[in-house]
Amino acid sequence: MDEPSMPTPPAGTTPPPAPSSPPGPPTPPIPLAELLASKDLGLRRIAGPAEAELLWVHTSEMADPYPYLLGGELLLSAGVLLTDPDHYVGRLVAAGAAALGFGVRPVHETVPGALIEACDRQGLPLLEVPPETPFTAIARAVWRLMAEARHRELRRVTRAQQALATAAARPDPVPAVLHQLAAQLGGRAVLLTARGEEVHAAGRRLPPEPAGALTRLARVVARERPGSPASATDTHGDTHLSAYALGGGDGLVLALAAGRRESGDHTVAGIAVVLLSLLAAPHQGADAAGRSAALVRMLLGATPDEVAPLLGSTGPWTVIHARRTDGTPADALTAGALGASLGTALLDAGRGGGEAVRLLLPLPGAAAEGGAARPLPEAETETEADRIAPQPGWTLGASAPTPVTALDAADALAARALAHAQATRTPLTVDAPVSGLAALVPPEEAAAHARALLAPLTAPLADTLRCWLSLHGNWDRTAVALGVHRNTVRQRIGRCGELLDADLDDMDVRAELWFALRQG
Repeated sequence: MDEPSMPTPPAGTTPPPAPSSPPGPPTPPIPLAELLASKDLGLRRIAGPAEAELLWVHTSEMADPYPYLLGGELLLSAGVLLTDPDHYVGRLVAAGAAALGFGVRPVHETVPGALIEACDRQGLPLLEVPPETPFTAIARAVWRLMAEARHRELRRVTRAQQALATAAARPDPVPAVLHQLAAQLGGRAVLLTARGEEVHAAGRRLPPEPAGALTRLARVVARERPGSPASATDTHGDTHLSAYALGGGDGLVLALAAGRRESGDHTVAGIAVVLLSLLAAPHQGADAAGRSAALVRMLLGATPDEVAPLLGSTGPWTVIHARRTDGTPADALTAGALGASLGTALLDAGRGGGEAVRLLLPLPGAAAEGGAARPLPEAETETEADRIAPQPGWTLGASAPTPVTALDAADALAARALAHAQATRTPLTVDAPVSGLAALVPPEEAAAHARALLAPLTAPLADTLRCWLSLHGNWDRTAVALGVHRNTVRQRIGRCGELLDADLDDMDVRAELWFALRQG
């Protein structure tokens, strides 16, 4: 049976992304309650939790639709091939489906009791779809709700951006931005020092307990020691708390408290972080000027060895590639907010045409001015995935730490990691260095073996094979990662098998090819 297709949205609604688009919802998620409130559909929740967020609508009569789910779907089915409800529901939960809509008649007169019990037991919302409601009507309703939610969010963020920019132009810009931010979020906005001392504040005052919790959260992101996160969130009762480290090296923190959390809040806060980082930072000093000179020299053709002293470190560095999860291009403002959240001002936002934002992140304890790297204490030792926090609204791919002389290779690894993250709907993927048994082979010998083995393949074929193997042979996710049709992936993989004269279904062959491809 061919894979089911996504229902076509009606005219005038926001369509789903094409298969070549980055994975991710085209709009903010839709609460299940909003769909159930559509009286004309007659939907009824009969099992599972009441709360769920819908990202997609998908129709399938397959016995196991797991391979074709990306997570967040409202799956619609009439149960044509339903034989083992418990296993079926378990696979949906494992795939990350948000809810199951079961259509009664003509296959089943009622929703099977075993299916109701399985959904209750495994925590999957189950909706009964009456016979008079076509699945396309449900898809139409979801796309309409998504379009409305997206429109509301964009209008709100645009209004907030304009208001914050206007506040930043006032004679007292920092208090004005905080006042406007508190008004936009409906809460409290505080600028704190690294020691928790209040510099400016706006909005309604907090009771002592949540105020203390907000101050403690701010200390978590204060740049007093290497490895501090760039942002953090928490709750205290019904109050949502968040803290963001500001750029500029002064250890200032923006702390926020609000009674509600709405779609777009993080984007609004990110805009404020960029503005406050610029407003609160001192004039550019010698270090910042040196870094700017280093970047200019690199762009004009200087070697990494020549610019390393100006960058203040020979490494290690991490290259990060990032794209907006919803597929919208990143502008300089949103890219700057991302850099501030990750703790770096070294970024390239591209030209706003859909290119990935590229960032250069120094490793804490990296060698300064050619000196030896300061090893992290044992208690602070962390992996790159631990150090780089996933960022809401972004999909990230990161290279392993690398010296400044190998940034070009790290850039390619970060691009590969981003493609993998998009295909697997993972917020962050780190391309780890070669380790384990592969590390036992001398690099020169490994590279020579790889060149000989992969010689018949063109660069596009090798890239396709690498991506396909990294995604365990999944055609659809490979197509998403490469931005091509799944049939193109099949054709390329078939061509690889012919040119290499190898059975790509053989695990020994796959393992050897994966080892060789990892050398490139």
